[in-house]
Amino acid sequence: MFKKRLYTPGPTPVPEDVMMRMAEPIIHHRSAEFNELFTRVNENLKYLFQTKQPVLTLTCSGTGGVESTIVSLFSPGDVVVAVNGGKFGERWVEMPKVFGLKSVELKVEWGKAPGADQLRDLLHANPTAKAVYLTHSETSTGTATDVRLLAEVIHRHSDALVCVDGITAIGAHEFRFDEWGIDVCVTGSQKGLMIPPGLAFVALSAKAIGRMRASTLPKFYFDLGKALAAYEKNDTPWTPAASLIIGVDVALQKIRREGIENIWRRHERMAYGLRDGIRALGLKLFSDQPSFAVTPVVVPSGIEWKSFNKILKLKYGITVAGGQGDYTGKIFRISHLGYYDELDIVTVLAALERTLAECGHTCEPGAGVQAAQKYFISHQG
Repeated sequence: MFKKRLYTPGPTPVPEDVMMRMAEPIIHHRSAEFNELFTRVNENLKYLFQTKQPVLTLTCSGTGGVESTIVSLFSPGDVVVAVNGGKFGERWVEMPKVFGLKSVELKVEWGKAPGADQLRDLLHANPTAKAVYLTHSETSTGTATDVRLLAEVIHRHSDALVCVDGITAIGAHEFRFDEWGIDVCVTGSQKGLMIPPGLAFVALSAKAIGRMRASTLPKFYFDLGKALAAYEKNDTPWTPAASLIIGVDVALQKIRREGIENIWRRHERMAYGLRDGIRALGLKLFSDQPSFAVTPVVVPSGIEWKSFNKILKLKYGITVAGGQGDYTGKIFRISHLGYYDELDIVTVLAALERTLAECGHTCEPGAGVQAAQKYFISHQG
């Protein structure tokens, strides 16, 4: 028997009860049954984001969700600041340019998080900035940003909207939309929400909605004004991915039962347990400020990534994510985002140890598993 296990930061594993619910006969999206379900989804999304503001559901990827904010909130010539600390930060720098906005880049070395002073100085140099785009958890580097602190900096030094890419952070990191003064946050379905790819969720503050009313950029499918008008009737402006919304209904109810604070703590525990295990195997972490969603690991010297990955995947059934850009073949990333528990962490460490041994990397047998177990046992509850 050969069991496959997924440890990528998107898509992430889907719980069995979610899959079973999505496999039931489809229902029509313009029906009382769907309206009742979607009403529940909308309320539970507010809980997930910790907001009383609208959270819109779009049928697209997380990137589509971010594009919807660009075209719906700004006008040609507006200045947008974007923090670039990885592959997805690069995307948020380039995307505004396509729509005639002026994009100002705050570039950060991969594996490092942006500092408050850096952002403050950039805002002083660009006093007309309409928004700052932050990546809470940069998936390509496994690096977390202190968005609470940076939101304070933005509000103190500008009138810019605080726009957060929460695509791999929501459901893994503490996030309080209202309390922290966030104006826009986007996440995707295939991350902490534990369903397949295909949905994006966009939370909007009252300030962001006001800016939306003044936007003059052309838009149609990604018009958040249309989405908001439909949302107020617990509906969607276009045909939604109904099966995915049915699945997210189940997933959000699971999240609500576990409790969002408990989920944040679970992700933190799994991250720390895994990292203790990684160090015990003699491996080095890549990021200076690693995310609770994904752990980036440096490929050991003398080990060829493709050979290592082939053994890990084909012999032990473990799929992790490789590095991107300049770090292709130099790092790999292990997800613990969404439907994972402590024994999943023990499992991936056991597989890593055996794969490393086959690639000539020496370490004490069981060292990684033992380190993780010690952490979990000493940090129970």
